[in-house]
Amino acid sequence: MKLLLHTCCAPCSAAIIEYLTEREIFPVLYYFNPNIYPRAEYEMRKNECTRYAQSLGLEIIDGDYEHEEWLRTVVGLENEPERGKRCLSCFKIRLSAAARMTVEKGLDTFTTTLASSRWKSLEQIAEAGHWAADQFPGISFWEKNWRKEGLSERRRILLKVNGFYNQTYCGCEFSIRKSLIPKI
Repeated sequence: MKLLLHTCCAPCSAAIIEYLTEREIFPVLYYFNPNIYPRAEYEMRKNECTRYAQSLGLEIIDGDYEHEEWLRTVVGLENEPERGKRCLSCFKIRLSAAARMTVEKGLDTFTTTLASSRWKSLEQIAEAGHWAADQFPGISFWEKNWRKEGLSERRRILLKVNGFYNQTYCGCEFSIRKSLIPKI
């Protein structure tokens, strides 16, 4: 079986890819993350994903870096908190593109590594994923909590084993600002 795996970074992808391939599910990775800022950060995350996918012999599709368009889409949501309306909008943008790519690749199912992060709302990811799938008849979104079944611990192990670059913020410039606020 094949499916499309929208991927945000190598650390979040590794345990999920391992989980899938152990079950004879072979993902086509789709790296589409126009939210990531600055461009150098985007390239670093993309290069890590690409390096890892290639080491496993998996196909990886490089989505376009459309940061300016992403910014136009989230206008007015800049001051939303993490897990707020901006994040839901961001998930919809990314998962809609993943749904479109699922159709283009002739697949019928997609999922996302976003559901592996403890910093993300699983409810928002599920809402965005199902919404995106509904835009394209004949495909479905596989809603899965990728934090369970030992996958969070496996993520930490694979991060170290593979020497992945591990980012310190979600990706957008608004999450950078939040991550730089000193903890008191």
